[in-house]
Amino acid sequence: MAQKKRSAPLENKKNSKPKEANQWQFTKQHQFILGCLFVLFAVVLLAAFISFYIYGHEDQSAVNTLTDRSETVYNWSGKVGAFLADLLVYQGFGLASFIFVRLFLLSGIYLLVDLSIKKLKSIWFWDLFVLLIVSILFGFFATSLPELGGVVGYEMNLFLQDYIGKTGTLLLLLFGLLIYVIFKMKITPEKIQAFFENTKKEIQTDLNANTTATAKENAYNLEEFATSEAEELPENPAPSPTKAQFEINKDALKPTISSSSEINLSATTKPIAAPYKETEEKQDDFVIETAAEEVIMEENLASRLVSDFGLFDPTLDLSNYKYPTIDLLKEYSTGGITINQAELEENKNKIVDTLRNYKIEIAQIKATVGPSVTLYEIVPEAGIRISKIKNLEDDIALSLSALGIRIIAPIPGKGTIGIEVPNKNPTMVSMKSVIGSAKFQEAEMELPIALGKTISNETFVVDLAKMPHLLMAGATGQGKSVGLNAVLTSLLYKKHPAEVKFVLVDPKKVELTLFNKIERHYLAKLPDTEDAIITDNAKVVNTLNSLCVEMDNRYSLLKDAMVRNIKEYNDKFKARKLNPENGHRFLPYIILVVDEFADLIMTAGKEVEIPIARLAQLARAIGIHLIIATQRPSVNVITGLIKANFPARIAFRVTSKIDSRTILDTQGADQLIGRGDLLYTNGNDVVRVQCAFIDTPEVEKITDFIGSQKAYATAYLLPEFVGEESGINLDVAISERDTLFREAAEVIVNAQQGSASLLQRKLKLGYNRAGRLIDQLEAAGIVGPFEGSKARSVNILDLSALDQFFNNEQNN
Repeated sequence: MAQKKRSAPLENKKNSKPKEANQWQFTKQHQFILGCLFVLFAVVLLAAFISFYIYGHEDQSAVNTLTDRSETVYNWSGKVGAFLADLLVYQGFGLASFIFVRLFLLSGIYLLVDLSIKKLKSIWFWDLFVLLIVSILFGFFATSLPELGGVVGYEMNLFLQDYIGKTGTLLLLLFGLLIYVIFKMKITPEKIQAFFENTKKEIQTDLNANTTATAKENAYNLEEFATSEAEELPENPAPSPTKAQFEINKDALKPTISSSSEINLSATTKPIAAPYKETEEKQDDFVIETAAEEVIMEENLASRLVSDFGLFDPTLDLSNYKYPTIDLLKEYSTGGITINQAELEENKNKIVDTLRNYKIEIAQIKATVGPSVTLYEIVPEAGIRISKIKNLEDDIALSLSALGIRIIAPIPGKGTIGIEVPNKNPTMVSMKSVIGSAKFQEAEMELPIALGKTISNETFVVDLAKMPHLLMAGATGQGKSVGLNAVLTSLLYKKHPAEVKFVLVDPKKVELTLFNKIERHYLAKLPDTEDAIITDNAKVVNTLNSLCVEMDNRYSLLKDAMVRNIKEYNDKFKARKLNPENGHRFLPYIILVVDEFADLIMTAGKEVEIPIARLAQLARAIGIHLIIATQRPSVNVITGLIKANFPARIAFRVTSKIDSRTILDTQGADQLIGRGDLLYTNGNDVVRVQCAFIDTPEVEKITDFIGSQKAYATAYLLPEFVGEESGINLDVAISERDTLFREAAEVIVNAQQGSASLLQRKLKLGYNRAGRLIDQLEAAGIVGPFEGSKARSVNILDLSALDQFFNNEQNN
């Protein structure tokens, strides 16, 4: 499912204030009241329609004189009822108008019980369809009684008969009724075939039962007849009266057994009579059951759940959440960009004169004024080499007395050369103007970020989900922290708390502190952690590894759901195609923000770089995105592994061309003017943007507005990470300790610093032996565990405490 986009409330730029747009909302109480009105209106219509067929003729004269209070009506719903009955029954659809009573009654019940509106729409469509068909049918068969078909039915009947005749009209109406029956009862050829097959089976079963009963009755009658015959015959029958008494019966004189061949060796009929009867009875007890055919569902379970309950809405837990309003932001400039015509003309003449001094003629020049920089586009005469102009960068800057100019030769996509010259009076770009712009409010992006405005004074909006990670670098005080606040503010204005979560790492401890107020709305943290914003570098490693665990868990969910990315997964989950009992859940975007990456590299090194590189390589498909900022863009901080996975980069002003190449792989960041002036690249063109300014009081207002609303019970909990022990805990017996164990302990306690290199220098040992001593000291509890590049902590304060430690060991 296409995901439904939410946008922050827009500011009414003319007369009304932004707050007035959000004063009224359709709540559950309003829905209940509207449902009651629909039910009451259905009752009024029912009374009006019934009384119309009783007193309709008497009230005919009063319909057109509703304002006359002296006029008397007999309709049970009064003059309004008489008017409605005349409008809907007589002039409308006749007897079929009673369907309106059913429609309003069902609508009221659906609103009162809060059922799915989608099913109600289907009921309205088919009821109005059959309303029209029934009205025309009454108009067809009862032309003399207009009250049955109404004016609509009568006129529609005449209209159809004029074109397709009576036979065609009747067939068309029957076809309409057939369509209604088929769709409402969901009749299919398979169901018809199954019905006839079941009927055939039932008839066959009845025939078999009747045949069996008849056979039983015949067998019973034959048995009775044979018994009665045997009883009537005498044991010695008299000779036949037709024969003479003196005649000898030769057959009677024949021996009983004349020869052995006449002996009947087969079993007599009497022994098998009883078993045969028993077999007959057993066959009668044998019952054949036929399993009923399974019902074939017209739609799958997911479609039925969606039709009954609608799409899953992840924002239901905070359904009353209100996005921050634009009036929380401050407007720093109201007049827009001020164009100084004299300054532009002066700069143009200086550029032309400087180039002419070096015998470079210009065919055309054009100026584009931005908030802080003006772009002069020049078209040189034919035969002029571009490199010749590019080499004059310092000379042009000298002639313009500018802080620093930047030459773009050539401008991508244009046949011109650009010269960016800073304005003498730069205009501040406010966050309010950027957030309130239509380009940001109407952005069809997953994670839209409004950075600021370009040289052409257009709002610059990018999608973090497409980047997919962002690297920000620049010298101290050039606007990195303001840029991070602008990124976070953009997402707060655009995304619901259920859709995005932030993991904030702030080694400075002061830059991101204000976002603590929205901890239970937007922040994510480890279980059993007090502060959601991480300020301790030792905890960053666990958080990064926890994000790696979350990444692996999410990939397992995507594998089970057979989708490729988080958007497809969430759409499938909203469509109720994934079962929460199998571990599936709605996945919010997780954004990791690191305010000072160089400090992490200094303290933790590879322990931080490896999980960050792993997240940058794999996490974009499952909705985990990284924003890393640093004020030291050197190659040992922004390593090749980091740069390879961060195609989107923002460079604020730096001090050297080397730093610019480290960030952007090209120079230009050293020529920026500072105060939020930045270059953005995503692997192709470099765009110059003036970053929007948002001050601390503005951020405080936004976080207060969000924090004062209803929140989740806790922050979003990341999976707990249980890592391997960094140190080696060995149970070393006292007798197996190194001979220099006590001396090593004294060295460590004196220096209050536990490291193998210290033992190497003081005791003149090799690295392997010094390492074994450190392991033995850790096992004894004298030094603490391994802490990355830091020295181990020492648990014993002085030598006297150390002596007591050894004495206790000996006594034990």
